[in-house]
Amino acid sequence: MRPVWAEVDLGAISANVATLRERSAPAAMCAVVKADGYGHGAVPVARAALAGGADVLAVALVAEGVELRDAGIDAVVMVLSQASADEIDTLVAADLDATVYTASGVAGLADAARRAGRTADRPVRVHLKVDTGMHRVGVQPEDAVALAKTVADEPALELCSVFTHCAVADEPGNPFTAKQLKQFDRVLADLDAGGIDVACTHAANTAAAIDHPASRRDLVRCGIGIYGLAPAPALAGRVELVPAMSLHARVSHVKRVAAGEGVSYGLRYRPRTETTIATVPLGYADGLPRRLGSNGGTVLVGGVPRPIAGSVTMDQILVDCGDAPIEVGDPVVLLGRQGGASIGAEDWAALLGTIAYEIVCGISPRVPRRYVEATS
Repeated sequence: MRPVWAEVDLGAISANVATLRERSAPAAMCAVVKADGYGHGAVPVARAALAGGADVLAVALVAEGVELRDAGIDAVVMVLSQASADEIDTLVAADLDATVYTASGVAGLADAARRAGRTADRPVRVHLKVDTGMHRVGVQPEDAVALAKTVADEPALELCSVFTHCAVADEPGNPFTAKQLKQFDRVLADLDAGGIDVACTHAANTAAAIDHPASRRDLVRCGIGIYGLAPAPALAGRVELVPAMSLHARVSHVKRVAAGEGVSYGLRYRPRTETTIATVPLGYADGLPRRLGSNGGTVLVGGVPRPIAGSVTMDQILVDCGDAPIEVGDPVVLLGRQGGASIGAEDWAALLGTIAYEIVCGISPRVPRRYVEATS
């Protein structure tokens, strides 16, 4: 077996859910486990999130919800985007909660519900998404009442919630979040005036749950935070979160390289003095961004940050270890802690001009996941 693995601390997942739930109380907690649990593994993450107090799970795709059902998870699972016509029957059969924001989406869902024999005694649960300014998906505010009435008039459908999504909640002080919430409240007032009973409302993602108390409503939908990562550097440390994923490997080859010799593709990395170069057997096919080395990325060997030497290649990286006594089999930490040093997904993100979400979601499925139950 290739000596490469990602370790996922399920205890950290549970603890992070509990922390965010306490922060957001009395709101209920929806744990977002889409994209294979942000690269951590959807099924184990879902179970850990439920153990930590999550009331609802959320996914992006019908297939992601089916994966949870096939694993025996019977909690409420919400699909965050409107399902396509080809997916609706599968959504209903798997007893997933549907999101809608178009008349055609409601009509198709109602037809699928009737085909499945659903009635008012066992309706398909429906969530109406309102676009309050992000302009990704959602019904326009002026059309929300009519669409909600369409759902309410269908005996095989049940309107369970109305929700929206915050576009800039990870930017403290940005007034657009308050503007979105004000627009959301206008829609809710219109629904009330139209005689539409809304049992649950929600707007908060992790950033809003942390920084915008007015957004918490009846439910918060936390994604990146349950994996122990702050939604943005400005929010780091606002709540105590434990990173759940660490990335590990072992040295596969060691050689001495003379001063001035080129290393890796392009031969652009040239050590100024004779040095030890260690080969570590994972690369951009495993989720290490190719520019990580050229942008100053390091890994931990012997508890010391050591520079990636040159370009990340598809299956391997080279690491400049100076004169340290490195041997084949020595442990390498790419994300996580070794000795007194640590490297986080946020560190990679800062070097690469991206966000921590992209880093963890990008760790390839060919990297085996190992699960531990206790927080680190």
